[in-house]
Amino acid sequence: MRKSNLFLFYLASNLTLLLLLFAHASFQELHAVPLLRENIELVKRLMLSDLCLFTEASYTRHLTQADLHTPFQEHPVCLEHFPSGSILMPPEMLKRPYGKID
Repeated sequence: MRKSNLFLFYLASNLTLLLLLFAHASFQELHAVPLLRENIELVKRLMLSDLCLFTEASYTRHLTQADLHTPFQEHPVCLEHFPSGSILMPPEMLKRPYGKID
C-alpha cells in the first residue's frame, strides 16, 4: 500500500468522523430544546436570581448577596486579593463621569 493511499484513507476517515460529529450535535440540539424550555419555566416560576460566576469579591457577586465585611475590604489603596477582579470589568455606572445620571 502506498503512503499516499494511506494518507487519503486517513483524511477520508477523519472527514467522515467530523461530519458525524456535526450530525450528532444537530440531533442533540433538537432533543435539548424541550428541556431548555422546561428549565426556563422553572426559573420563572421559582423567581431564581442570576447565575453566580465568581464567589470571592463582593463586586463580582450578584447585587442581592449581602456582604457585611465589604467596608473593611475595599478602599482606594486596597490591593486586589481575588483573581476574578482582573477578569471582570467594572460596572457601567462606575465608568460614567462623576455626577452624570442617565
